[in-house]
Amino acid sequence: MLHYQNLRQFIFRLDPEVAHSIVEFVCAFAPKIPALLPFVSKKFCFDDSILFQEIDGMRFYNPVGLAAGFDKNATMLESLCALGFSHLELGAVTPLAQSGNEKPRLWRHINEESIQNAMGFNNDGANAVSMRLDKCYPFVLPLGVNIGKNKLTSQENAIKDYTALARIFEKNTDYLSVNISSPNTPNLRDLQNETFVKELFLALCEIYKKPIYLKLSPDLSIESALSLVECAIDNGAKGIIATNTTLDYSLVVNPKEKGGISGKVLAPKAREMLKQIALTLKVSKRKTTLISVGGITNAQEAYTRIRLGANLVQVFSAMIFEGPSLVKNINKGLKEYLERDGFNHISEAIGVDL
Repeated sequence: MLHYQNLRQFIFRLDPEVAHSIVEFVCAFAPKIPALLPFVSKKFCFDDSILFQEIDGMRFYNPVGLAAGFDKNATMLESLCALGFSHLELGAVTPLAQSGNEKPRLWRHINEESIQNAMGFNNDGANAVSMRLDKCYPFVLPLGVNIGKNKLTSQENAIKDYTALARIFEKNTDYLSVNISSPNTPNLRDLQNETFVKELFLALCEIYKKPIYLKLSPDLSIESALSLVECAIDNGAKGIIATNTTLDYSLVVNPKEKGGISGKVLAPKAREMLKQIALTLKVSKRKTTLISVGGITNAQEAYTRIRLGANLVQVFSAMIFEGPSLVKNINKGLKEYLERDGFNHISEAIGVDL
């Protein structure tokens, strides 16, 4: 069988967004081919009770989920499920469809195994995505939607966008991920303040009775991040997703002038943010779900995040560089690390390095 690392050289000759569109087409078409996805599942899924967790009323058969941004429009669910993910975070979705920023808006930093994107919340809009979810919900895996405001929505009306999304997805998702940390919508990160976060979560929790998580920027100071974490939790957030992409262009050799960077170079920032949040929550004895994302490329990094307090981890950019076996390799490695260190279950390892 053709190894992904051999195939990758041909994929990388394509424009990154064109390559992603081809992957989306293949994933959307794959369920129509009899017996294909069961075959894929057998090859790429890894199932072991040592990795199973029940968190916030959801069942995760392993800790590795798909981060937002890969399946923006809920068109690839069945194929992604067959790649071994424990949960899928869709979006970002905005109330109205929007085309996003001008192209080119997606770049590879191959030597650094990282991606830079200035997509700008391009998506089909909440109603179109919701109709697709209606056809398959409840799904075999937990489904989350990352929600954001439309580009043309004023800051004053931002909460209306988020509450509209909560109403639309209340019936066909398992959790919401609140995105006020993308660098690709003008002034969106300005909403990362305690006043807005408090008002937003109070409003969302009135509408959406399932778990709601806040996704943070890695570019916040630790002090600002911790104050937002406490504010969100105090006002109904069930957990924190750390982190989104970074605007620290010093991390790559030849950065573009716009867009956020994800991938391997983000690992130290994401790791430190997770550690500080987990430490603070441990001291205050607040039971909060922590999902770590950013630069997780292998089992060792995933295990490090779990030992630093992450209940779950998410991947995206590493899929582009490592291929479809990524999730299986991480989960298989996690089982080996847990058994090596004498843990009977993944829950015993969460936060042991704090």
